[in-house]
This record gives sequence, structure tokens and C-alpha cells, in this order.
Amino acid sequence: MRKLIWAALLLAVVVVPFGAYVRLSHAGLGCPDWPGCYGQISPAHAADSIAQAQSLAPDGPVSLGKAWREMAHRYLAGSLGLLILLIGWRAWREKRQRLPAGLLLATVALQGMLGMLTVTLVLKPVIVTSHLLGGMAVLQILAWMALAPGLTPVRASAALPLLAGLLASALVLQLALGGWVSSNYAALACQGFPACNGQSWPELRFDRAFHLLRELGESPDGGLLDFASLVTIHWLHRLGALAVSLLLCSVLWLGWREAALRPHLGCLAAAWLLQIGLGVANVLLQLPLPLAVAHNAGAALLLMTALLLRSRLRAPAAARRRAALPAPPLGPWGRPGAER
Repeated sequence: MRKLIWAALLLAVVVVPFGAYVRLSHAGLGCPDWPGCYGQISPAHAADSIAQAQSLAPDGPVSLGKAWREMAHRYLAGSLGLLILLIGWRAWREKRQRLPAGLLLATVALQGMLGMLTVTLVLKPVIVTSHLLGGMAVLQILAWMALAPGLTPVRASAALPLLAGLLASALVLQLALGGWVSSNYAALACQGFPACNGQSWPELRFDRAFHLLRELGESPDGGLLDFASLVTIHWLHRLGALAVSLLLCSVLWLGWREAALRPHLGCLAAAWLLQIGLGVANVLLQLPLPLAVAHNAGAALLLMTALLLRSRLRAPAAARRRAALPAPPLGPWGRPGAER
């Protein structure tokens, strides 16, 4: 089963960034139906329908190149789904890693439904963001199944597991904010860095920026989403990056005392610096496609490193001994140690 898990992990490493490439290259509606393309198994079989749609809207979302990108992603995702089905079957049969395998199967089923809704609901931001998070979840579960058994547990100070857990949670929230930025096309709403459009603190509008049920580009009242809302979405993602950075630096500072953790912490620091550099470069260079896709892959790498770090940490020995000790007898007043 280990070979199956590694094969699925390597395929997921391709599928997740490729999904970002499809979205960022505006190919998400290259085939506006699901699971086929204009009812066919490939864009080659649907070439006439694609050509007709493109002739009606030359600058629209449909073209043969976009259709092939969209369908290539579906073929790869479908192959990953089959591998995960095999992993679930083997886990149940061999009675190994049943819990993560079951969670993986449930996540993939949800992810397939979100993939369908992404197309049929015409890139609704909340669905696109959820689809991104689902793909990341599949990748993280596979990474944990493949890598966590080979990592040596480390007993650290009581605060370090808590901080590492907070860091992983903050990264998930930051990933959701990044997905919201991307699905609302707010990546270039703030020009310049660290200031936003020449302002150290731009005008923010929360009442429209995070309305989950609206369509792409629309405000809650049916009009177009205004620029201040796009700035709000982008600016909160920057603030989230600052919060993550502070938490991560705290984890590095506290965990560096443990020699066994230093290689892992070095990887965490490298992934963080890479991700920060990619984020700043995307703003300053006006979101070039290769850097935008790399930023998505960097987020997956950073989250993976943080989650694996948290999985290694154990409570310190003193705390474990205290937890194992029997409770002291109660005295006549119901308080421990009241008897003499």
C-alpha cells in the first residue's frame, strides 16, 4: 500500500498546482459542462462545438487550448481519484491506516462534487475557494500518510505543540483567504508593497467583500463588486501573511532549542521565505502566470511542512508522568490532600 500512497502523493503534487494553472489561465470554463466537454470525452471530439462557441465570443472563456487544459486537469484528477479508491480498499483489507484512508475517500468524494459545481455554477467564488481547499486537503492527507510514519517523534516544551497547532490553523485560514483573493480576481487590487496603492492603510469595506452567496464579480445587492471590496480582500490576505509570519517566527525561536527539530525547522523557514518572496514578486511583477502558480504550490509546501511538524511533537515527559499519576484521595471537605 505504501507504493500506492506515494504514487497518489506524486500525482497530487501535479494535480493541485495544475488546477491553479487552469484557474489562473482563465480556462476553468474551457468546457462548460461536466464531466465531458460538450458531451464528448475530449476536446478533439467536441472541436466543432468549441469552434462555434469561440466564434460567438472570441474573447470568451471557450477555446480549444482552454478546453484541453480543463480536460487534462479532469483526466489527472480522475486518475488520482482511482488511486485513492485503491488506497481505501487496501487500507480496509489490510487493516492499516483506515482512519486517514476513510477521511481521504470522503474528501475526494466532496472534491469531485465541488469540481462539478465549479463549472456548473460558473466559477462562483465560494465554490472555487472550497474546491481549492479540498484539493489542498487531499494533498495534505496523502503527505501525512506517506511521510508521518517515518518521522521521529520529539518531546518539546509544552508551548511548542500549541504554537505549532496555531500555526497550522492560521495557514489553513490564510490559504482560504488566498483562494478568496484568486477567485475574486483581487490579486492586483493593491499595487505596490508594502503600501497598498500608495496608502499604508487603505479604505476597507467588509460588508461586500465576504458575502459568500453572491456570483462572481457581483456585490450582495446585485451590482458589481466595488474596488474598495477588492482592496479589502487583498489587504486582509496581506495581514494574514503578517500573522502567519509572527506565529512561524515564534515556532522557530522556541523550537530551535530542540536539536532534533532543527532540520525540520530549517525546511519550514525556507518554505516560508520562498512563499513570502513569491507573494511580493506577484504584486510587484503584476501577477505573471508562472509565479502565481508557484505561489499556490508554495502554500501547499508550507502547510505540509507545518502539519508534519505538529504531528512530530509530543508532550514533555514531566507532563506525561503527571497525566499518568492516579488522582490524590479526597479529604472530608472534598479537597485533595485534606486528610491528615
